[in-house]
Amino acid sequence: MNEHKISGSLNKIFGSTSADQPTLAAILMVSALMLLGLQDAIIKFTSSDVSLWQFQTIRSATNFVLLLFLARLIWGTSRPQPKNIWAVALRSVIQVATMMMFFSGMPFLSLAEIAAGLYVYPLFVAVLSIIILGERVGPLRLAAIFFGFTGTLLILKPGTESFSPVNLLPVGAAFCYACNVMTTRRLCREESPITLAYGVAITFFTAGLLGTLFLSSPSVADSLGAWRDGWPYLMTGWQEISITLVALILTCSGLNLAANIGLAKAYQSAESSWLAPIDYSYLIFATFWGFVFSRTIPDIYTFIGMGLIAGAGIFVAWRERQSTRKRTRRMPV
Repeated sequence: MNEHKISGSLNKIFGSTSADQPTLAAILMVSALMLLGLQDAIIKFTSSDVSLWQFQTIRSATNFVLLLFLARLIWGTSRPQPKNIWAVALRSVIQVATMMMFFSGMPFLSLAEIAAGLYVYPLFVAVLSIIILGERVGPLRLAAIFFGFTGTLLILKPGTESFSPVNLLPVGAAFCYACNVMTTRRLCREESPITLAYGVAITFFTAGLLGTLFLSSPSVADSLGAWRDGWPYLMTGWQEISITLVALILTCSGLNLAANIGLAKAYQSAESSWLAPIDYSYLIFATFWGFVFSRTIPDIYTFIGMGLIAGAGIFVAWRERQSTRKRTRRMPV
């Protein structure tokens, strides 16, 4: 296959979307979530040897270089320009906030616990639809939201010795991710996934670099004191790292870039309500990779909580899809 055919095939996959392609979306979603699960397991595995800010600076810089290469492969010497730069910027900031909260809990929580907390996001999508879009929610969807948050409480275990404010970080990430899903679908549908990935890479690099420079200052390091000792992953700037660790960060960069482009394309190619059941496969991948890397198995309450969250999220998505179909049938032709 010559260069023009390769470019045309990649452009068809990674170009902007104007029509739904549910089969492609499903394949991209499962593949992306498997890669993200592997990436997150590597990040947790390395969290004791590198700071969050240093990791993100190196990874996002590598992402940007890879994006430049990919853009040249697809579009020659040019790269896609955002059609709405403010929408892309907003999505990028929300995505970075999501990942910062998500990764912040890595040294303290199992990957399955973090994943389960994140996957409350469909319930937040439902709540935001009520508040922002004024959608009416029936008793069944309210019951689903209740059961979903019950599952969250089983995982967080508030009031017990195992509960810590750190447990709330994945839930905060879930809220941000819900905002990200709505922004991608409603404001960035016509954007190229690579354009969206550019925005995230630039924003991540900026946040990581500023955090690294700030926390590397001796005066700041001295003022943090006990905070730095208790939260080294969050409160440390630049530090010496091994070649092996650099290789792992570069690996995470490739996994992250491929997964995020795939997810962006998936959400552009099908309704989020249709993708929601598939999205929960990340819980399986997170549990699997967590066991592979650290031999951790969630307790029975976490498994029950994950089941309640997944069931509630899938039901909410199904009801949303049914409501959308009814509204479509009522529209005048």
